[in-house]
Amino acid sequence: MQVLYFGWVRSKIGVPGEDIRPPADVATIADLIVWLKGRGHGYAEAFRDLSIVRAAVNQEMAQLDAPIRAGDEVALFPPMTGG
Repeated sequence: MQVLYFGWVRSKIGVPGEDIRPPADVATIADLIVWLKGRGHGYAEAFRDLSIVRAAVNQEMAQLDAPIRAGDEVALFPPMTGG
């Protein structure tokens, strides 16, 4: 699974993205975020308030309860504004 980080999420984590293999019980975006939070301080800080985190799976906007699978691309980012 490829996870991409944008905006201040990227800044707090320190990398633009990574290929990961989460445990089998990681079945949703929310599960993934909980698992990522355990990977270190930057992750915990980036995902401290899930109400301000947005996500996309395979380039489609998704809710945090959306299912994910091996091979998916998951993007995590702050809310966007129009322009």
